[in-house]
Amino acid sequence: MDFLAHRGVIESRLSRKLIHIGTGPIFVLCWLMFPNVPISRWLAALVPFVITTQFVLVGTGLLKDDAAVRAMSRTGDRREILRGPLFYGIVFILMTLIYWKDAPIGIPALMMMCGGDGIADIVGRRVHSPKLPWSREKSVAGSLSVFAGGWLLTVLIFAIYIWTGEFNAPLSRFLLPVTWIALGAMLVESLPYKDIDNISITLVSVLVGHLVF
Repeated sequence: MDFLAHRGVIESRLSRKLIHIGTGPIFVLCWLMFPNVPISRWLAALVPFVITTQFVLVGTGLLKDDAAVRAMSRTGDRREILRGPLFYGIVFILMTLIYWKDAPIGIPALMMMCGGDGIADIVGRRVHSPKLPWSREKSVAGSLSVFAGGWLLTVLIFAIYIWTGEFNAPLSRFLLPVTWIALGAMLVESLPYKDIDNISITLVSVLVGHLVF
């Protein structure tokens, strides 16, 4: 994405969202490569920790990386990385350390943030639909895509975890809980607040997850 955005093949906003959507599923699937020992979650968390450290260095100007700035910022201002992208990395670290593969709560939270919030911006800008009365910058299509994108991505990851034997319950056991989590993520994403979706969607998804699992 850095390569394509830096050379103008794709616009910065789109590359930012593709990174937002794709990073989570790849990272969570890589958890399957780790043995079920206590140190695994800490080793896995090193990956988002290093990347988040890079965000801080680039965002503060201590590290020059024009490709990263162009790929992850909306306007080309490096300081934007210290908001959404930084929160994104912090959430990955926390979900990995707190929930890991021990509970089916962290994965939906990450997938709602990635598949839900990430797809909402892409769909909302390309599909014409009514604006939300309480949030004029967001649309019905964008909100529905939060639900659909987050739900589908979560179910896909759970299906793979079941197929590999990491989760023992049938997929049907997860469908209703994931639906409630996706609904909560959709509602909180529809609120008229900027740059905190990575935190608010994850937090609500975790809270709902504790209630339904």
